[in-house]
Amino acid sequence: MAGYNRVILMGNLTTKPELRYTPQGTAVADLRMAVTLKRGKEKEETAFIDVVTWGKTAENCETYLDKGSSALIEGRITMDEWEDKESGKKRSKLKVTAETVQFLGSRKKRDGGRDKSASSEPPLDDFGDEGDVPF
Repeated sequence: MAGYNRVILMGNLTTKPELRYTPQGTAVADLRMAVTLKRGKEKEETAFIDVVTWGKTAENCETYLDKGSSALIEGRITMDEWEDKESGKKRSKLKVTAETVQFLGSRKKRDGGRDKSASSEPPLDDFGDEGDVPF
């Protein structure tokens, strides 16, 4: 039987994305997310999940996300395996490889503290003085 590996997470970043490039020039960004599940009125469970993104998505994450930013991530679970340099033991760790990242909320502040998501456009529900629906 074939397997199915799909993950959808919504949460907040616990650190600023860390962008780096492979020797071939491919962008890679590491994210760390906190995903909180509320159980009842008083109980919460928070999972801290490592996420890796690649290419243009990685560059966009570094540009538009910051510590505390909300994001919706779709991807798959992957296993990192390496040998510990100090002990020589094999180590492994589960993480999520993001295929899509949706930025929730406003963009991180840049350009002297101005929020780039601010718009001079009128609100969508402003249809003029008569209140006519535009369709």
